[in-house]
Amino acid sequence: MNTTKDDFDPIPSTRFQATVGVGSLEQAQTEADALAVPVGADGEPAAELGTDRAALASAGFTGQRGQSLVQPRSDGPVRVAIGTGAGEVDLALVRDLAADFARAVPWHRRLAIEVPPQLRGVSVADFAQAVTEGVLLARWRYFLGKDADKPTLESLLVVAFDEDSEQARQGVERGRVVAAACSLGRDLANCPATTLSAVRMAEIAVEVGTAAGLEVEVYDKDQLIAMGCGGLLGVNRGSVQPPRMVRLRYTPEQPTGRIALIGKGIMYDSGGISLKPSDESHAQMKNDMTGAATVLASMTALRDLGCTAAVTGYLMCTDNMPSGSAMMLGDVLRMRNGTTVEVLNTDAEGRLVMADGLALATEEPVDAIVDIATLTGACLRTFGVEIAGVMGNDPAVVTQLKTAGEIVDEPVWELPLHRPYRKQLDSPIADLTNMGGVNAGSITAALFLEEFVDGKPWAHLDIAGTAQLPEARSWRNKGATGFGTRLLIEFARSFATPS
Repeated sequence: MNTTKDDFDPIPSTRFQATVGVGSLEQAQTEADALAVPVGADGEPAAELGTDRAALASAGFTGQRGQSLVQPRSDGPVRVAIGTGAGEVDLALVRDLAADFARAVPWHRRLAIEVPPQLRGVSVADFAQAVTEGVLLARWRYFLGKDADKPTLESLLVVAFDEDSEQARQGVERGRVVAAACSLGRDLANCPATTLSAVRMAEIAVEVGTAAGLEVEVYDKDQLIAMGCGGLLGVNRGSVQPPRMVRLRYTPEQPTGRIALIGKGIMYDSGGISLKPSDESHAQMKNDMTGAATVLASMTALRDLGCTAAVTGYLMCTDNMPSGSAMMLGDVLRMRNGTTVEVLNTDAEGRLVMADGLALATEEPVDAIVDIATLTGACLRTFGVEIAGVMGNDPAVVTQLKTAGEIVDEPVWELPLHRPYRKQLDSPIADLTNMGGVNAGSITAALFLEEFVDGKPWAHLDIAGTAQLPEARSWRNKGATGFGTRLLIEFARSFATPS
């Protein structure tokens, strides 16, 4: 590990583990600084809010979805009314409202939120999980300034009736595990590239992966040469930092399915010889390893959530830098599966490292392969920053990813894997090129990746747009979002082998 005096902790969120639990209203009155009370669009609010419907209405609060009203108190915690609207409550709303509560009282470190006496549409356990995720993720931050050592949250208490307390505890624990995984993914994607090299990424994978019950194997440059991983090695040629490939294995007793996850780990993407312009998007390229961070982060949660599918993860890690030894336009690389690729653009490097990972995944028994990558600017321009693209050769796998995205509020939208566009990847001197035409860039990139899955059930997630937000929204913070971590967790937990 190369260290300097300017190195920072790559995963600072692990230093601030807020206490999360279930308790009574009496506990909240004495232990919390702020208490959230859900209020619907009709009927009188709960007595602990300390006010009636008329008084709330006079302040402009009607209980509609998304409303919040902070009420200072001379005794006990501040009360915050949060509107749940009329009709059934969905989990996305609960998560959003919990995050809104956490943001409405930014200076309070001990929070409590009440489970409504009558929930419509969700279980107590799911409500508690969504609340926990919303608060913890809204209060997460990656900050390297003078106040970096000050925690943003000390405790969260979910207030439930005695008969609901066990369900609430189960939900709180699930929410804590999921939020911790997402926070890990955010930490890694926000970390400066000088601190988080491919070597350091592998060290962190060993540390957190082993602690989460994963088997972790790290492959260095010499091993990658012996393995014939020409894509990863080709991209790495311009760097002074050596590459790493990390294989993670989660193996439960009597697995109900076998999944392979491949994550793009470009620790910093300068574009290589095809140098990117010096603009804001270039400055964000420390997060071009978000796919690898997402695979690692999601797999740290599988044991504690009782996932029954076996999952193997591949982190394909290197930076992409220009130098006298860098990969050049016109070069031909030989991938792990023997396919040769003519390089027409060194800034289309992600698909090159992913190709080796996909080829490796096909060499073992597998029921589904999913890759995740900040792959194409075309996907960002198509869907913006809130929706990811998905494509694949197996409708069942794509459908399961879309369903998982709906459940966790990380939406994905399917693009067609239009195979007539495959001819845009033809090369006169190699099996294919690494670039298609000027249009449909997301689709031609996916068609390139399909060349390496050997016909196995496969889907590709393009998170180029969703990996980072320009400003905070609900439980999604500004900067790296961790998008995909919760989606992959849900996909793995609910995975059904394609028939």
